[in-house]
Amino acid sequence: MTDSKEFREVEGRRNFGPDHALVTTPQPCVMIATWDKDHTPDVMMAAWAGQYDYKQIVVSMSKHKTTANLEETGAFTVSFADERTVAESDYLGLVSGFKVPDKVARVGFTVSPSPNVDAPIINDYPLTLECKVLSWADGILVGEVVNMSADESVITDGKVDLAKLKPIVFDAASMTYRSVGDVVGKAWGAGKKFNEK
Repeated sequence: MTDSKEFREVEGRRNFGPDHALVTTPQPCVMIATWDKDHTPDVMMAAWAGQYDYKQIVVSMSKHKTTANLEETGAFTVSFADERTVAESDYLGLVSGFKVPDKVARVGFTVSPSPNVDAPIINDYPLTLECKVLSWADGILVGEVVNMSADESVITDGKVDLAKLKPIVFDAASMTYRSVGDVVGKAWGAGKKFNEK
């Protein structure tokens, strides 16, 4: 096992070592929404998030206004930043709700209370996961998805259509947001051609 400061170069490739921005990229740009104690909505962008289990989501984050709210309510919603909302979503990730409590209103977003959990739904994002906190420890939030709702504008044949949703992802290597691209193959299908050999 090599020390994190020492590594052996892989021949024939450019080697960056362990100190770099890119670990697993791209990362989904998830927008986590909560109520504070005064029922003011707060939203933050979290780039280190993913599906943890079939009905669970996991987010790695440090202390924020959002985490203080989570401890109060035990609930949150998750939406996905998209091409239409790049500037608004970036702003919501840049500014702390402790310093700018009206940041959701500043970007012109509106909210509705979730009927399933004690958290706001951001109406301007067409896809929302309503979640209750399963655990929050050591900077790792695990939530159980109790409902997913989507605007009809992002649905095709009864399913969420990423081509219509146009979510963005965070590219840590270039510190940019990128749009999710075209379909390039069928999951559990593209590799079947190797069964024929």
